[in-house]
Amino acid sequence: MTQRTLVLLKPDAVRRNLVGEILGRIEAKAGWTFAGLELRQLDRATLEQHYEEHIGKPFYEPLVEFMLSGPVVVLVVEGERVIEGVRRLTGPTDPIAAEPGSIRGDFGTIVRENLIHASDSEESAIRELKIFFPGLS
Repeated sequence: MTQRTLVLLKPDAVRRNLVGEILGRIEAKAGWTFAGLELRQLDRATLEQHYEEHIGKPFYEPLVEFMLSGPVVVLVVEGERVIEGVRRLTGPTDPIAAEPGSIRGDFGTIVRENLIHASDSEESAIRELKIFFPGLS
């Protein structure tokens, strides 16, 4: 089943010059394509909408501040089972728990600055894509 998912390469990925490496890993998957890709400086309103389920949690404000700290690469990846596949390629949030070969397992250093976001379900992907690419049909 062809799907679309949102992927954010976070400020630490951009600062550490890992954008090409991460995009290459995603692009190398047969049948996955980029349906949208932009370098953006996100604003607080967008981040508040994106992370709304975390409002009030202790990590919320540090997360928003981190995401405001520099540009991010925002992309739409399209392909067969892409939501599940990109999540697997990304690895768990904790880079110590992430398997070697995953993006976080190979490049992650700390939990809060974990390089990449990928939608965790079809419902999340639909909601998140509307926030970041409202004109994409």
